[in-house]
Amino acid sequence: MFFKIKKIDWLIVGILAAFMLFSSLLVHSAIAPYDSEFVGYDMKTVYFYILGFIVVFGMAVVDYRTLLRFSWYYYAAGCVLLVAVYLFAPEINGARSWFRIGGLQFQPAELVKVILILMTAYMLGQRQGQHLQFRRDIVPIALVNLLPFLLVLIQPDLGNAIIYLVILVAMLWIGNAKYSHVLIAMTAAVVVLILFVTLFTTYNTQIHDYLEKHQKLHWYQRINTFINPDQASNDDKHQSNYAKIAIGSGGLLGDGYMKGELKNKKFVPYPYSDSIFVVVGEEFGFIGASVLLLIYFLLIYRMILIALHCIDKRGAYIIVGIVAMFLFQIFENVGMMIGLMPITGITLPFISYGGTSLLINMLCIGLVFSIMLHQEKYNVE
Repeated sequence: MFFKIKKIDWLIVGILAAFMLFSSLLVHSAIAPYDSEFVGYDMKTVYFYILGFIVVFGMAVVDYRTLLRFSWYYYAAGCVLLVAVYLFAPEINGARSWFRIGGLQFQPAELVKVILILMTAYMLGQRQGQHLQFRRDIVPIALVNLLPFLLVLIQPDLGNAIIYLVILVAMLWIGNAKYSHVLIAMTAAVVVLILFVTLFTTYNTQIHDYLEKHQKLHWYQRINTFINPDQASNDDKHQSNYAKIAIGSGGLLGDGYMKGELKNKKFVPYPYSDSIFVVVGEEFGFIGASVLLLIYFLLIYRMILIALHCIDKRGAYIIVGIVAMFLFQIFENVGMMIGLMPITGITLPFISYGGTSLLINMLCIGLVFSIMLHQEKYNVE
């Protein structure tokens, strides 16, 4: 089995190596203005990447079809983890999303993204490319995705909850949903969005008072800053405003590595994690940010090529789910730093500091390689 490793896409491996270099350098620069509490995060990034490469090659030799057989077990375990983290995990930044294991943190919502991709691919695979029926196919698949969505939403972790929906929509689309169903879903989504914005704006004061009473202002402040920027307080707009100022100050070529002054925690919180694109924009400018996005494009392009050559449709479904997840995370993370999207806790894939996020992303690449290496004849099970 190990001889197949030679057939993997080594360009993707090269991209991951480039990400490791960029991430460690950017994290090093981001933590420079901080006190000693964040010292070593740059080296931890390298260590996580080394472990991540082991995960990539280890997953590549595992037949993904074997993983699909146990999708329901993974799904059950994922739901149990989400319930457990809500009940027993400590509250960090207004959310119960992380387990503390020694000096490390583990976020189950990140792992559940992969589980949902496998579960949805398994269910779509039963149709063998036929048009999806609304009651028989779409409703059960939607319900399976709805439970983790709600469990993550109440943590509250709006960012990962939205990712679950993005994965669902992308996989239903590639799974051959009827155009009429897609049109109905898009219309419903637009109506719900308009209704939410209308109600949020109309009852803004009441919503604020209720959430303040229950000490749940965390997401209100972020959403209000995006929907009603003129009415939001300066404190609520602080991160968004300084993120745009920092990125804009980088100009075309940036201020230079380690020379950015606005990536300080007084201006933009978590520049080594959620806000790391600020470091890219401030220190490397428009050119540096464009190069990073170009590398992302190349990664996505190579993954789509692998999906197009899949004999087993389930493999293509998995890759599309992973691509959708990466694309949305990139768009949301960059968008929230330049004012196009509301601020959430979504990290920039492969660049932001975070062990759970990075290892899950590397696991996804390993899944893509597994699909690439195991495309011989198969039977739907």
